[in-house]
Amino acid sequence: MTTSGNPAWWRGASIYQVYIRSFADGDGDGVGDLAGVRSRLGHLAALGVDALWLTPWYPSPMHDGGYDVADFRAIEPLFGSLADAEGLIADAHERGIRVLIDVVPNHASDEHRWFRAALAAEPGSPERHRFWFRPGRGPEGAQPPNNWQSRFGGPAWTRVTEADGTPGEWYLHLYSPHQPDFNWDNADVRAEFEDVLRFWFDRGVDGFRIDVADGLVKDPALPDVEAGDETPFSGREGLHDIYRAWRKIADSYPGEKVLVGELWLPDQSHTASYLRHDELHSAFNFDFLTCPWDAGRFREVITHTLSSHDEVGAPAAWVLSNHDVTRHVTRYGRAGDTGFAFADRLHGTPVDRALGTRRARAAALLTLSLPGCVYLYQGEELGLWEVEDIPDALRQDPVFARTHGKDPGRDGCRIPLPWSGSAPPFGFGAGEPWLPQPAEWAAYTAEAAAADPSSMLTLYREGLRLRANLNGELSWLELGPEVLAFRREAGFIFALNFSATPVPLPVGEVLLASGPLADGALPADTAVWLKPAATP
Repeated sequence: MTTSGNPAWWRGASIYQVYIRSFADGDGDGVGDLAGVRSRLGHLAALGVDALWLTPWYPSPMHDGGYDVADFRAIEPLFGSLADAEGLIADAHERGIRVLIDVVPNHASDEHRWFRAALAAEPGSPERHRFWFRPGRGPEGAQPPNNWQSRFGGPAWTRVTEADGTPGEWYLHLYSPHQPDFNWDNADVRAEFEDVLRFWFDRGVDGFRIDVADGLVKDPALPDVEAGDETPFSGREGLHDIYRAWRKIADSYPGEKVLVGELWLPDQSHTASYLRHDELHSAFNFDFLTCPWDAGRFREVITHTLSSHDEVGAPAAWVLSNHDVTRHVTRYGRAGDTGFAFADRLHGTPVDRALGTRRARAAALLTLSLPGCVYLYQGEELGLWEVEDIPDALRQDPVFARTHGKDPGRDGCRIPLPWSGSAPPFGFGAGEPWLPQPAEWAAYTAEAAAADPSSMLTLYREGLRLRANLNGELSWLELGPEVLAFRREAGFIFALNFSATPVPLPVGEVLLASGPLADGALPADTAVWLKPAATP
């Protein structure tokens, strides 16, 4: 293994998210798999990332793209075998790339052995205490225990039929009915997941991305809530004890194993409270991801993020897209709202793709220039956009079904990647991909991008190469209200022009620019990295 280096590697790492089903297909069945990932590690090495993060690879009925886990200690047969997983870890390590995997502690699949046992057991049994089973309200318990709503649409409760055939208790699922929530007040649940961490650490993984990391602990009173209020099931104090126990496990292994939280919380200070030295190592910055295209808003988010993280000595983690949100080429290409909200994905809103691409290139340089670690979502280095015209019959995201089509869901950012060639499946695999690829992607394959010195891929490769030498704190430069500019130490200046007209280019040697520069000016929606002019 050649991944020793700085023991605190995670503080400034670049980490690439692999959505396994859509990355590369090694066996020709149209679904991405571990053999496909292994075959494309060269792409990640050439890109220059330090680690990859794999979405769930566990056995699953795939009601939610693998986030409904039936067995936390095995590999989904569609993806390969445990030997394939161990081989992938070894291959990545040989290339100097660490491997993080998803762990899904908030819920299981309804096909998990524990939930099947709970359904077969009686109310009040130890088997049911591992989940949130409760009697219903109203006459004959016909109403859910409270008014909580699923994040995928509809009630967060489903009623079961008891062994004698009568309507019985209800169980909680913050996501789909196929994903019953674990009860983290139960000692069996805590012991189970501590053992799951050890199982995969023993097989060489370098860390975990923790799905729904803010949601494990619920208010045991299960109170009704007003719309938008998630305090009874998000960001609760009891999480700290869980992550302190997990950190002790991670720290017991050599090589700086890491824990990264998916914490969708309304305030960065609250997020940072879980990043103290004995809890999680880092957490995604969703304020940055959802930020609209506005200089003042970005500056506010960056400032608050850095200050809140500095208070606990944790690095920020910057991210522009992932497998749950609209790709940022599309978001930034809209004439109106350029941010992101789950409440309205703005599917179908007109998009100026050229504008979105220009802004995405600038945003890439912004993200890569900030202190901390950075996450890239597969395909963003190719300039891919959200595919919004998927036929309804082919959509697989449960969000689409649960909202009766009002929310088309997340399939549009999960389209299989284009690797080579001029027509689908673009080198993804031998078979027809599980979701259709746009014909326009012929110009956006990894093969085409690698041969184009002006491509998004070339920009990312050069940005990641130069980023390795960036260090020091960020200090803001005042170049006007619509220019975001800062200095890192003495040898680097960043500037991004959010205005509609060119602005004077800061003095210095251009290291990298997101688009063409001319006549000493920084064009609209363009970013530049500069080496400051020497002081006489």
